[in-house]
Parts: sequence; C-alpha cells; structure tokens
Amino acid sequence: MLEIHTYPLGPIQTNCYVIVNREKECLVIDPGEEGDRIIAEIEGMNSKPVAILLTHAHFDHIGAVDRVRNHFDIPVYIHEAEQEWLGNPDLNGSSKYPSISQVKNKAADYFLVEGDLQIGAFQLEVRHTPGHSPGSVSFIFKDAEIAVVGDTLFRGSIGRTDLRGGDMNTLLQSIHDKLLTLDDEFVIYPGHGPSTTPEEEQDMNPFLNGF
Repeated sequence: MLEIHTYPLGPIQTNCYVIVNREKECLVIDPGEEGDRIIAEIEGMNSKPVAILLTHAHFDHIGAVDRVRNHFDIPVYIHEAEQEWLGNPDLNGSSKYPSISQVKNKAADYFLVEGDLQIGAFQLEVRHTPGHSPGSVSFIFKDAEIAVVGDTLFRGSIGRTDLRGGDMNTLLQSIHDKLLTLDDEFVIYPGHGPSTTPEEEQDMNPFLNGF
C-alpha cells in the first residue's frame, strides 16, 4: 500500500509528489520549489526519504533538488539524456526568466534506465517517455496502480514540445505506447494540474483523438 501526497509548488504550481510506503520510507518526485516546505511536510509525516526521482530536468521540476538532497543526504536519479541540465540554466530553462533565480544543482547520483527499479522497499518501473524533453521518464507503481508522468500527459492536454529537445510525434508515440497501455484503473499523476486515468484521456483528450 502506498500513500501519495501532492504539493503544487512555485510560481508555475508544479506538482511535487511524496510517495510513502508501509515501512514509512518515502520517495520525493520533482521537488521543483519551496524546499523548506517539502522538508517540513516529510518531517511531519515521520517518514524517511530514500531518494529524489526526477521525471525531467526543466527548472520548475528541479529548483529545490539540492535543498532537499542536502538536508536528508539522499541520492538523486535522472535520465542520462538530461544529466547536464541539472546544473545548466540554459538547458533547464531558468536562464530565460530574469524574474526567477537561475537553477544550478549538483550532478545526479544515478541515471535512470527503462525497466524495473528497486529503491529501499519501493519497487517501480521506469518508462522512458520522451517528447516533452529528451530525458522525460514516467514512474509506474504497478501494485498501487499509480503512474507519475511529469509533463508528458495532463488531464485533457499534453506536454508542450516547443522547448529544447521537444518533438510532437515523439511525445504522442510515448503517450500511446507507454501510458495509454496502462490498465484503466491506473491513476496518472501529471507535473501540473489534477490526476487522470488512461481511459479518460483516451476518450476525452482532444490531442489524442485519432492518434
């Protein structure tokens, strides 16, 4: 049994997810901003963080990585295609916005590859879902029927493809092959906005009709 806690953070209200298992371990997914709030929430749960997982490395998903990593002394996982983005504001996009601080994090500790992954007592599947960005991944928790998908798919929409490394055809293929193939009972948790399901998006998402 897993508990998933959602925290919309920062000026773009990027969803940070904290997933807690029976052993009171937790995974932190996409700590994009407000690091002190994330830390306080985790400590309030009396939970033990074991890792930070990143769906991709756009600035609004990684802004609090080092704050959370350093506080709990935990490793960071990212897809190899975006390993340089963590510390490079031109790649992660933060340099485009003078009103926000440029995001510069230390290098990741581990690279994500497609397939099964075990961290502590967590068992999950990593699916490479490029299109929004070249290193976008989705995290599939099969037993709990949960999928955390970053900015690949939203309720009634899809991720933008006009940023570095984005490609519409690649994104649609990722959604079709890696997310819509999940069982209808799965709950999809996106990088922004409310959760959804594969069935709902297959039926109602205007970007996917006819694909």
